[in-house]
Amino acid sequence: MALTARLNDFTIVEGLDELTLYAFNTKSAQHYFCSHCGIYTHHQRRSNPDEFGINAACLDGVSPFDFEAVPVHDGQHHTKDGGSDEIIGILRLHKN
Repeated sequence: MALTARLNDFTIVEGLDELTLYAFNTKSAQHYFCSHCGIYTHHQRRSNPDEFGINAACLDGVSPFDFEAVPVHDGQHHTKDGGSDEIIGILRLHKN
């Protein structure tokens, strides 16, 4: 699950030198991964370069299970390629 933060509101406090940058296709989005385990940590968004998408599971004190409902967008048809920002579903946490 990716959370949103403006570029100026996000600071990496530890491990910056352990990240690897990957930019594919148009190279406009900057995707960062841990150079040791390969987990996606965050990216500078192609749809809005003033924002980061941040992997919630990589933040101290935050768990993807903290969110009861998560909107899902169509990841195949990017808004910069003529797609829409339409929500195509909702993931819901069911607690037993």
